[in-house]
Amino acid sequence: MLDHIRIPVEDFTRSREFYRQALACLGYELVMEFDNSAGFGWADKPEFWIRSEEVSSSQLHIAFRAEEREVVRDFYRAALAAGGTDNGVPDIYEEYHPDYYAAYVLDPDGNNLEVVCHLPGDLQE
Repeated sequence: MLDHIRIPVEDFTRSREFYRQALACLGYELVMEFDNSAGFGWADKPEFWIRSEEVSSSQLHIAFRAEEREVVRDFYRAALAAGGTDNGVPDIYEEYHPDYYAAYVLDPDGNNLEVVCHLPGDLQE
C-alpha cells in the first residue's frame, strides 16, 4: 500500500552503507542517489529513502515484508553486522498473530526497523 518512505539521518554516508548492507537480503538495492538523499528499491523504483537532515528525538518505525522466515533471520544478521543494534531477536510475536515472525533492529540513528513474515512456520521450515 505504500509507495515510498523517507526518513531523516544524521550521517548520510554511514546510513547509506548501513541500509545498503542491511536491506540486500530483502532484494533492495541503492537505485537512486542525490547530494543528500539515497533511494533503495527493486529495479529502478526507489521505495525507501534516507535524507541527511537534522533528526528529531522521535523514533520512526518501519516494517519491511519478507516472504520467508529465513529472510527475517538474514536481515537481522546483516543489520547487526552493518552496525545496527538488537531491538528484538527473530521470533514469533504472538501478540500480533500466531504466525507473526519478525526481528527488530535499531539503525545508527535509533529508528526501529522490523522485518516480518506473516506465513505459517510449517510452510517455511
